[in-house]
Amino acid sequence: MNDRFTDVPGLRIGHAHDDHVQTGVTLVVPDSPMVMAVDVRGGGPGTRETDALDPSTLVERVHGLAVAGGSVFGLAAADELVLCLSGAGRGLAMGPGIPPVPVVPAVILFDLANGGNKAWGEAPPYRRLARSAFASLGTGDTSGLLGAGRGAVAGSRPGGIGSVSAVLSSGHRIGALIAVNSFGEVYEGAPPDGVVPMPKLRRVSGLAEQGNTSVGAIATDAPLTRAQARRVAMMAQDGLARCIRPIHTPFDGDSLFVISTAPEGSGGSDPVALAEIGTIAADLVARAVRRAVFGRAAPDRVD
Repeated sequence: MNDRFTDVPGLRIGHAHDDHVQTGVTLVVPDSPMVMAVDVRGGGPGTRETDALDPSTLVERVHGLAVAGGSVFGLAAADELVLCLSGAGRGLAMGPGIPPVPVVPAVILFDLANGGNKAWGEAPPYRRLARSAFASLGTGDTSGLLGAGRGAVAGSRPGGIGSVSAVLSSGHRIGALIAVNSFGEVYEGAPPDGVVPMPKLRRVSGLAEQGNTSVGAIATDAPLTRAQARRVAMMAQDGLARCIRPIHTPFDGDSLFVISTAPEGSGGSDPVALAEIGTIAADLVARAVRRAVFGRAAPDRVD
Protein backbone atom coordinates (compact mmCIF):
# COMPACT_ATOMS: atom_id res chain seq x y z
CA MET A 1 0.00 0.00 0.00
CA ASN A 2 1.23 3.51 -0.79
CA ASP A 3 -0.86 5.37 1.77
CA ARG A 4 1.06 7.82 3.94
CA PHE A 5 0.56 10.61 6.45
CA THR A 6 1.14 13.40 3.93
CA ASP A 7 -1.78 12.23 1.81
CA VAL A 8 -3.60 14.73 4.05
CA PRO A 9 -3.48 18.01 2.10
CA GLY A 10 -1.60 20.94 3.57
CA LEU A 11 1.15 19.10 5.45
CA ARG A 12 4.84 18.48 4.94
CA ILE A 13 7.14 16.35 7.06
CA GLY A 14 10.92 16.23 7.30
CA HIS A 15 13.15 13.58 8.83
CA ALA A 16 16.78 13.69 9.91
CA HIS A 17 18.79 11.20 11.94
CA ASP A 18 22.32 10.46 13.10
CA ASP A 19 23.39 6.82 12.71
CA HIS A 20 26.36 7.25 15.03
CA VAL A 21 24.18 8.55 17.86
CA GLN A 22 21.18 6.39 16.82
CA THR A 23 18.65 9.13 17.25
CA GLY A 24 16.73 11.58 15.12
CA VAL A 25 14.12 14.27 14.59
CA THR A 26 10.86 14.41 12.66
CA LEU A 27 9.09 17.70 11.93
CA VAL A 28 5.49 18.29 10.86
CA VAL A 29 4.90 21.68 9.26
CA PRO A 30 1.62 22.85 7.71
CA ASP A 31 1.24 25.11 4.69
CA SER A 32 -0.95 27.34 6.89
CA PRO A 33 -1.38 27.47 10.69
CA MET A 34 -3.26 24.40 11.92
CA VAL A 35 -5.67 23.45 14.68
CA MET A 36 -3.98 21.08 17.14
CA ALA A 37 -4.84 19.20 20.33
CA VAL A 38 -3.07 16.54 22.38
CA ASP A 39 -3.86 13.64 24.69
CA VAL A 40 -1.13 12.36 27.03
CA ARG A 41 -1.62 8.93 28.62
CA GLY A 42 1.81 7.62 29.59
CA GLY A 43 3.31 7.99 33.06
CA GLY A 44 6.60 9.49 31.87
CA PRO A 45 5.84 12.11 29.19
CA GLY A 46 8.20 14.69 27.75
CA THR A 47 6.46 17.58 26.01
CA ARG A 48 6.61 21.30 25.25
CA GLU A 49 3.79 23.84 24.85
CA THR A 50 1.04 21.29 25.27
CA ASP A 51 -0.75 23.61 27.73
CA ALA A 52 -1.12 26.10 24.89
CA LEU A 53 -3.29 23.56 23.05
CA ASP A 54 -6.05 23.63 25.65
CA PRO A 55 -9.26 25.06 24.12
CA SER A 56 -9.39 27.69 26.88
CA THR A 57 -6.07 29.28 25.83
CA LEU A 58 -5.50 32.24 23.53
CA VAL A 59 -3.85 31.00 20.34
CA GLU A 60 -6.22 29.07 18.07
CA ARG A 61 -3.66 27.67 15.60
CA VAL A 62 -0.06 26.53 15.69
CA HIS A 63 2.78 26.53 13.19
CA GLY A 64 4.58 23.21 13.56
CA LEU A 65 5.24 20.09 15.59
CA ALA A 66 8.62 18.64 16.57
CA VAL A 67 9.04 14.95 17.43
CA ALA A 68 12.48 13.83 18.59
CA GLY A 69 14.49 11.17 20.34
CA GLY A 70 16.87 12.07 23.10
CA SER A 71 14.57 12.39 26.09
CA VAL A 72 14.69 15.93 27.49
CA PHE A 73 17.65 16.83 25.26
CA GLY A 74 15.46 16.27 22.21
CA LEU A 75 13.14 19.14 23.14
CA ALA A 76 15.83 21.43 21.72
CA ALA A 77 14.58 20.39 18.27
CA ALA A 78 11.58 22.67 18.84
CA ASP A 79 13.89 25.63 19.56
CA GLU A 80 15.48 25.19 16.15
CA LEU A 81 12.14 24.74 14.39
CA VAL A 82 10.97 28.02 15.97
CA LEU A 83 14.03 29.79 14.55
CA CYS A 84 13.59 28.21 11.11
CA LEU A 85 9.91 29.15 10.92
CA SER A 86 10.43 32.67 12.22
CA GLY A 87 13.27 33.19 9.76
CA ALA A 88 10.89 32.15 6.99
CA GLY A 89 8.38 34.79 8.16
CA ARG A 90 6.00 32.31 9.78
CA GLY A 91 4.42 32.80 13.18
CA LEU A 92 2.32 35.26 15.12
CA ALA A 93 2.83 38.83 13.94
CA MET A 94 4.11 40.95 16.82
CA GLY A 95 4.58 44.32 15.12
CA PRO A 96 7.29 46.30 13.32
CA GLY A 97 10.84 45.26 14.14
CA ILE A 98 9.78 42.14 16.04
CA PRO A 99 10.30 38.70 14.48
CA PRO A 100 7.24 36.48 13.97
CA VAL A 101 6.64 34.17 16.94
CA PRO A 102 5.83 30.58 15.91
CA VAL A 103 3.88 28.33 18.26
CA VAL A 104 5.59 24.93 18.15
CA PRO A 105 4.58 22.09 20.48
CA ALA A 106 7.00 19.18 20.80
CA VAL A 107 7.22 15.66 22.17
CA ILE A 108 10.17 13.35 22.79
CA LEU A 109 10.84 9.66 23.22
CA PHE A 110 13.55 8.02 25.30
CA ASP A 111 16.27 6.41 23.16
CA LEU A 112 19.27 7.09 25.41
CA ALA A 113 19.77 3.39 26.26
CA ASN A 114 19.78 2.02 22.72
CA GLY A 115 23.55 1.64 22.31
CA GLY A 116 24.23 4.75 20.22
CA ASN A 117 27.02 7.11 21.26
CA LYS A 118 25.32 9.63 23.53
CA ALA A 119 28.58 11.19 24.80
CA TRP A 120 27.76 14.53 23.18
CA GLY A 121 28.95 16.72 26.05
CA GLU A 122 27.55 20.23 25.67
CA ALA A 123 26.45 19.72 22.07
CA PRO A 124 23.44 17.40 21.75
CA PRO A 125 22.59 16.89 18.07
CA TYR A 126 18.91 17.84 18.14
CA ARG A 127 19.10 21.44 16.95
CA ARG A 128 21.39 20.37 14.12
CA LEU A 129 19.07 17.52 13.21
CA ALA A 130 16.01 19.78 13.35
CA ARG A 131 17.64 22.19 10.90
CA SER A 132 18.38 19.27 8.56
CA ALA A 133 14.83 17.98 8.90
CA PHE A 134 13.48 21.45 8.11
CA ALA A 135 15.62 21.57 4.97
CA SER A 136 14.18 18.20 3.94
CA LEU A 137 10.51 19.12 4.38
CA GLY A 138 8.39 17.61 1.65
CA THR A 139 11.13 15.40 0.19
CA GLY A 140 9.83 12.06 1.42
CA ASP A 141 7.35 10.35 3.70
CA THR A 142 8.24 6.76 4.44
CA SER A 143 8.12 4.27 7.31
CA GLY A 144 10.97 2.57 9.14
CA LEU A 145 14.03 3.40 11.21
CA LEU A 146 14.28 7.07 10.34
CA GLY A 147 13.75 10.47 11.89
CA ALA A 148 12.56 10.40 15.48
CA GLY A 149 12.20 6.63 15.21
CA ARG A 150 15.84 5.98 14.27
CA GLY A 151 16.84 4.81 17.75
CA ALA A 152 13.48 3.42 18.82
CA VAL A 153 13.06 -0.02 20.38
CA ALA A 154 9.56 -1.50 20.56
CA GLY A 155 9.55 -4.17 23.23
CA SER A 156 11.90 -6.88 21.97
CA ARG A 157 12.12 -5.49 18.41
CA PRO A 158 13.48 -2.42 16.65
CA GLY A 159 10.83 0.30 16.55
CA GLY A 160 10.63 3.15 14.08
CA ILE A 161 8.19 5.47 12.32
CA GLY A 162 4.92 4.31 10.79
CA SER A 163 3.07 6.46 8.24
CA VAL A 164 -0.45 5.58 7.00
CA SER A 165 -3.65 7.22 5.74
CA ALA A 166 -7.28 6.57 4.79
CA VAL A 167 -10.28 8.31 3.24
CA LEU A 168 -13.30 9.22 5.38
CA SER A 169 -16.87 8.77 4.15
CA SER A 170 -16.99 12.56 3.64
CA GLY A 171 -14.09 12.34 1.19
CA HIS A 172 -11.69 14.03 3.59
CA ARG A 173 -8.31 12.43 4.19
CA ILE A 174 -6.98 11.28 7.56
CA GLY A 175 -3.48 10.04 8.37
CA ALA A 176 -1.31 8.90 11.26
CA LEU A 177 2.43 9.25 11.85
CA ILE A 178 3.62 7.30 14.91
CA ALA A 179 7.10 6.85 16.39
CA VAL A 180 7.09 3.52 18.25
CA ASN A 181 9.46 3.12 21.20
CA SER A 182 7.15 1.20 23.48
CA PHE A 183 7.94 -0.49 26.78
CA GLY A 184 5.44 -3.18 25.84
CA GLU A 185 5.55 -5.71 23.02
CA VAL A 186 3.96 -4.93 19.64
CA TYR A 187 1.63 -7.57 18.17
CA GLU A 188 0.54 -8.16 14.59
CA GLY A 189 -2.84 -9.31 15.88
CA ALA A 190 -4.71 -8.75 19.12
CA PRO A 191 -2.43 -8.98 22.20
CA PRO A 192 -3.03 -12.20 24.17
CA ASP A 193 -5.13 -12.12 27.32
CA GLY A 194 -3.44 -12.96 30.61
CA VAL A 195 0.09 -12.29 29.33
CA VAL A 196 2.04 -9.15 30.25
CA PRO A 197 5.36 -9.27 28.36
CA MET A 198 8.12 -6.93 29.60
CA PRO A 199 11.11 -7.68 27.35
CA LYS A 200 12.83 -4.38 28.08
CA LEU A 201 13.20 -5.36 31.72
CA ARG A 202 15.36 -8.23 30.51
CA ARG A 203 17.20 -6.23 27.83
CA VAL A 204 18.58 -3.40 29.94
CA SER A 205 18.04 -3.87 33.64
CA GLY A 206 17.25 -0.68 35.54
CA LEU A 207 17.43 1.78 32.65
CA ALA A 208 15.23 0.92 29.66
CA GLU A 209 12.21 0.74 31.91
CA GLN A 210 12.74 4.36 32.93
CA GLY A 211 11.79 5.89 29.59
CA ASN A 212 10.11 4.61 26.47
CA THR A 213 7.12 6.16 24.66
CA SER A 214 5.02 5.85 21.52
CA VAL A 215 4.24 9.31 20.19
CA GLY A 216 2.97 10.92 17.05
CA ALA A 217 0.23 12.74 15.21
CA ILE A 218 -3.09 12.14 13.51
CA ALA A 219 -3.99 14.67 10.82
CA THR A 220 -7.08 15.34 8.74
CA ASP A 221 -8.35 18.01 6.39
CA ALA A 222 -11.80 17.59 7.92
CA PRO A 223 -12.76 20.67 9.99
CA LEU A 224 -12.23 20.31 13.74
CA THR A 225 -12.43 22.72 16.62
CA ARG A 226 -9.73 22.44 19.25
CA ALA A 227 -12.15 20.68 21.59
CA GLN A 228 -13.10 18.22 18.85
CA ALA A 229 -9.44 17.57 18.03
CA ARG A 230 -8.88 16.75 21.68
CA ARG A 231 -11.74 14.22 21.57
CA VAL A 232 -10.20 12.58 18.48
CA ALA A 233 -6.84 12.38 20.28
CA MET A 234 -8.49 10.60 23.19
CA MET A 235 -10.20 8.12 20.87
CA ALA A 236 -7.01 7.58 18.88
CA GLN A 237 -5.15 6.36 21.96
CA ASP A 238 -7.24 3.19 21.73
CA GLY A 239 -5.20 2.29 18.66
CA LEU A 240 -2.10 1.90 20.81
CA ALA A 241 -3.96 -0.46 23.15
CA ARG A 242 -4.99 -2.67 20.23
CA CYS A 243 -1.44 -3.64 19.33
CA ILE A 244 0.91 -2.86 22.26
CA ARG A 245 0.86 -4.70 25.60
CA PRO A 246 1.36 -3.35 28.22
CA ILE A 247 0.54 0.24 27.21
CA HIS A 248 0.29 3.60 29.04
CA THR A 249 2.62 2.29 31.73
CA PRO A 250 4.54 4.35 34.31
CA PHE A 251 7.56 3.91 32.00
CA ASP A 252 5.94 5.29 28.81
CA GLY A 253 5.13 8.85 27.79
CA ASP A 254 2.45 8.01 25.24
CA SER A 255 1.26 11.26 23.65
CA LEU A 256 -0.85 11.73 20.52
CA PHE A 257 -1.45 15.04 18.76
CA VAL A 258 -4.38 15.67 16.43
CA ILE A 259 -4.16 18.19 13.60
CA SER A 260 -6.77 19.72 11.33
CA THR A 261 -5.54 21.49 8.20
CA ALA A 262 -9.01 22.79 7.29
CA PRO A 263 -8.95 26.52 6.46
CA GLU A 264 -9.51 29.05 9.21
CA GLY A 265 -13.22 29.75 9.66
CA SER A 266 -14.22 26.19 8.71
CA GLY A 267 -15.75 25.55 12.13
CA GLY A 268 -16.05 21.94 13.21
CA SER A 269 -17.61 18.64 12.25
CA ASP A 270 -20.98 17.35 13.40
CA PRO A 271 -20.98 14.72 16.20
CA VAL A 272 -21.62 11.79 13.86
CA ALA A 273 -18.72 12.77 11.64
CA LEU A 274 -16.56 13.28 14.72
CA ALA A 275 -17.33 9.74 15.90
CA GLU A 276 -16.17 8.39 12.54
CA ILE A 277 -13.00 10.50 12.56
CA GLY A 278 -12.03 9.30 16.04
CA THR A 279 -12.75 5.68 15.23
CA ILE A 280 -10.73 5.70 12.01
CA ALA A 281 -7.96 7.59 13.84
CA ALA A 282 -7.64 4.68 16.28
CA ASP A 283 -7.57 2.20 13.40
CA LEU A 284 -4.78 4.18 11.72
CA VAL A 285 -2.73 4.46 14.91
CA ALA A 286 -2.75 0.67 15.27
CA ARG A 287 -1.82 0.26 11.61
CA ALA A 288 0.96 2.86 11.85
CA VAL A 289 2.44 1.08 14.88
CA ARG A 290 2.49 -2.23 13.05
CA ARG A 291 3.94 -0.65 9.92
CA ALA A 292 6.72 0.96 11.98
CA VAL A 293 7.69 -2.37 13.52
CA PHE A 294 6.82 -4.98 10.89
CA GLY A 295 7.09 -2.93 7.69
CA ARG A 296 4.67 -2.57 4.82
CA ALA A 297 3.90 -6.28 4.96
CA ALA A 298 2.16 -5.78 8.30
CA PRO A 299 -1.50 -6.85 8.20
CA ASP A 300 -4.01 -4.00 8.14
CA ARG A 301 -5.94 -5.29 11.14
CA VAL A 302 -8.17 -3.37 13.51
CA ASP A 303 -8.03 -5.83 16.44
